[in-house]
Amino acid sequence: MKHFLRVFTQFFVFLYCKCLWRGLKLVVRKFTGRCELQRICYNNKPGARRTQKIESSLRYSKNELMQSALSIHPDKVEKTVDDIMALKKINPDTNPQLGISLQASLLQIVGYRNLVAEVEKLRREPYDCENAEHEEMLMKLWKELRPDTPLTSRISKQWCEIGFQGSDPKTDFRGMGLLGLHNLLYFAEHDKSAALQMLQDSLHGKKWRKRGYSFAIVGINITDLAYSLLVSGALKTHLYNVAPEMPNLQHFQQTFCYLMQEFQRFWIEEDPSDIMEFNRVRSKFHRRILRQLKNPDMALCPHFAASDLHLVNL
Repeated sequence: MKHFLRVFTQFFVFLYCKCLWRGLKLVVRKFTGRCELQRICYNNKPGARRTQKIESSLRYSKNELMQSALSIHPDKVEKTVDDIMALKKINPDTNPQLGISLQASLLQIVGYRNLVAEVEKLRREPYDCENAEHEEMLMKLWKELRPDTPLTSRISKQWCEIGFQGSDPKTDFRGMGLLGLHNLLYFAEHDKSAALQMLQDSLHGKKWRKRGYSFAIVGINITDLAYSLLVSGALKTHLYNVAPEMPNLQHFQQTFCYLMQEFQRFWIEEDPSDIMEFNRVRSKFHRRILRQLKNPDMALCPHFAASDLHLVNL
């Protein structure tokens, strides 16, 4: 019986998507005089609520031009908008705002896709101690976090002071590659006071044998969390609400800074008995962020100095 109900439900959903929904859209267009894209743009404010509906409309369109709009190069966005309006027989002179809205949303969509590719490239690039640029970034991270303490040598137990596990940090970057280093350095450079305070709190927690954690290792873990939010599409809500056009790497890194500070607060609230509870606390924190991002009007408002791009809830 359960199998029959499941098959019936799947058949009904298929029938609705393929026939009833398309028929309903046709009726609504005849009644309102507007196509689906017009209704979305005119009835939804800028941001995730509008862009995600446009993205869905384009993805499930039967027209090849509409579907391909999701994967175009940013330089082709303006022409693609003109082609869509021509296809839908919409006069740009009498509907100027539609073209502007479509262009902004398409730039967000293709920008997000490009951001995923850029972040993935950094994640896949391993740390190379023979690469001068990699070494320079690592040395800069030390200087930002321990400005008054010279590093005695490249291989040193001193790295544990900023939260690495051993005497050579390169082994800790295996999971997230250069992405972890980029994020940690961005945090240390662009919101130095918060990063130093978080580092100090982590060290004091270890000293007291309570609520202690390894700053750098937590940063790499939160990088993994931010990465999973990005590639799953969950971060679209936030980025579509904070990036007027194309989300970029700086938006992602600022989101990382926000997540670091929020995790620090969450860690203290959870009051774990020791570091062995880290995975439990991280999973619970991840679920909380996912719940927040289900709200289409949600933006993860940062509380840090790096918010020069005005990451605010629209």
